[in-house]
Amino acid sequence: MSAIPEAYWKMVAPLVERARVLLEDGENLRPIAFVGSSEKRTISIVVLNTADGDVQDTSAEQVRRAASREDADFVFTIMEAWGLPPEKAGKYQAILEQYGSIETSPYAVDLVSFALETRQGSWVAQVQVKPKGISKRKKTFDEPRFRLFTESADRFAALLPHRAEGSDGGSTLH
Repeated sequence: MSAIPEAYWKMVAPLVERARVLLEDGENLRPIAFVGSSEKRTISIVVLNTADGDVQDTSAEQVRRAASREDADFVFTIMEAWGLPPEKAGKYQAILEQYGSIETSPYAVDLVSFALETRQGSWVAQVQVKPKGISKRKKTFDEPRFRLFTESADRFAALLPHRAEGSDGGSTLH
């Protein structure tokens, strides 16, 4: 596991904490992308629509345009998702075939998914959402453990604009 470069972590850690506060206050998380420049210390927001494949493609393209416009060197996405507990992960395909989706299966667990794409790599974390105290509305999650993700190929990957050869592309971050 490779750590997120410190300059990026300083910018995204408050966003992780804000997501936690929203859940703990009984709010839902909207799927969102933070498109930023660590050099300029700027972040712009793109609200994502994850309703279906075509809409997701449109959202991903909006993020790409924002990243190009902002000359971004990172994109950080936060979204709630459904997943399977580790003991059921190996049966993913069978569960999809039986129930049609993870969400409608009795094994579904509520997750918050974080993804940070930089020119140095992509880091992802998924944390299970759990009740906060006895409240049915308020939730929380443990500290996410990001891991370097070397192969990402979904529509919310490769969001940063390509850099010309010879540009630093933010590669000097420590």
